Parts: sequence; C-alpha cells; structure tokens
Amino acid sequence: LLVVPFDPARALTFEDPTVTDPQERLRLFGQFDHVRIYGRDYPDRLREAGFTVDEVDPCAGLGPEEVFRLGLKREEVLHVVGRG
Repeated sequence: LLVVPFDPARALTFEDPTVTDPQERLRLFGQFDHVRIYGRDYPDRLREAGFTVDEVDPCAGLGPEEVFRLGLKREEVLHVVGRG
C-alpha cells in the first residue's frame, strides 16, 4: 500500500529537497515533512522503478449516494501497485 501526496491537477511531480523550513514545506507540499507532491506522472515513475501499476476508478459502477457514503471522490484514481 503506497500512500503519497498526490495532486491530479499537476502533470508532473514537484519536488525540492532543498526546502528545509517546515512552514515552507507545508505551503509547497501540503505537509511539513514532505519534499515532493506527485503529479499525474506518478504511475510512470513507479513503472520506471520496476513496478506494475493498474489505475482503478474506485467510483466505477457506483451511484452518487454510494460514492458519498463511502467517502470517495469522483476525480480520484487508485494506483494498484505490484512487483514487476
């Protein structure tokens, strides 16, 4: 299970390990101890590292009430990752 900061609005991952100030990291990456926020290139980066990646729509086949009840977001994609 991989849980990472992900922004589907970003085409490319943004990272800057030189940012050391916790407040600046919070502003840039959404959390004080992060140095990157992944973009839509995230699955490709995983594949380049040798993993298999399936992109799954968790809302597929669900109605609006079910999506709400399960706390899902229509724009989210699950990245199911395995060994290459």
